[in-house]
Amino acid sequence: MIWIVYIAKFAFFLFALAVLAPLLTWVERKQSAVMQDRIGANRASIFGMRALGLFHALADVLKLFTKEFFIPRGAQKLIFLLAPCISIFFALLGFAVIPHADSLIVAGQSYAMQIVAADVGILFFFAVLSMAVYGVILGGWASNNNYAMLGGMRASAQMISYEVALGVSLIGVILVYGSVDLLEISRAQGELWFGFLPQWGIFVQPLAFFIFMTAGIAETKRIPFDAPEGESEIVGYFIEYSGMGFGMYFLTDFIETILIASMTVIFFLGGFQIPYLQADGLHIPGLMPLLFPDTVVLGVFQLNNLIVTLLQFAAFIFKVAVVIFLMMTIRWTLPRFRYDQIMNLGWKMLLPLSLVNIIVTAVVLYWLR
Repeated sequence: MIWIVYIAKFAFFLFALAVLAPLLTWVERKQSAVMQDRIGANRASIFGMRALGLFHALADVLKLFTKEFFIPRGAQKLIFLLAPCISIFFALLGFAVIPHADSLIVAGQSYAMQIVAADVGILFFFAVLSMAVYGVILGGWASNNNYAMLGGMRASAQMISYEVALGVSLIGVILVYGSVDLLEISRAQGELWFGFLPQWGIFVQPLAFFIFMTAGIAETKRIPFDAPEGESEIVGYFIEYSGMGFGMYFLTDFIETILIASMTVIFFLGGFQIPYLQADGLHIPGLMPLLFPDTVVLGVFQLNNLIVTLLQFAAFIFKVAVVIFLMMTIRWTLPRFRYDQIMNLGWKMLLPLSLVNIIVTAVVLYWLR
């Protein structure tokens, strides 16, 4: 039974890397096609089967693996090779502390559904996020190309700027739930107000949710915050990369999208929590808990711990998919912001609002407690 724990942890990591990230290339194409009244990707096929264009993701991978990896003249060869590896490594490292379900009990022993059970998960998340900028700026600098360097400088300034608002917005969440452990934050959101309303972060910290989502999209460097790439202007920090060098940068953007969506779910959408589902089964809340406080719980459907864990895992993946859908919708709805607009939004709007949110949260908690 202990192998179930390791298989579940490895399956989550493999799902994020080998399945969901390439699948997002198909989602992006198809979702944009639906929004623009087009057909979208549907040409790649295997034995005549097109599967709604799903094979395009596989075709992209094969194409990138077979393309020549070209190193431009004058480039810093070692750093040029390492830069995309740095980007994708730290993007993947962020998944180590994500709890995709509550603890699984095997033979009377509890196992956390995290690759690494760290009690400083938020600090680890920001440490990893801050290191990702090195892969971008080093790739632009090592390319010996002015446009690549300009894209790298744009990306580094943007990522550092929005990390401030991203971090400050979560202080309110820490104040409310009293922990920096991602697992404990997810568990705390399973509590109910008045016996029926989940204490999800989006209800207790609505302003922080919008700030975090906005700053998170900016961290992924995707539209409307794709000034570091700017295909119609400078192409970006990866302009000199080809083959899997470009592929790793391209895949990093999608992995970061999954990471930001996962963190949004953990902090604001209850994490793996399903309303009324507890460790021992499904609790049925009373219809009138305010009028009849003695009948808040009318009954409990007993469920096996393994079934509860699988349901929580499925709920987490579903919530992440919903957030990714929202991010993709924003990506195909809004035009690219000017770079001065991006900086003004980060420093003059999101950061002051984050500080106001901290003050209001602290005052309300002091008044309640």
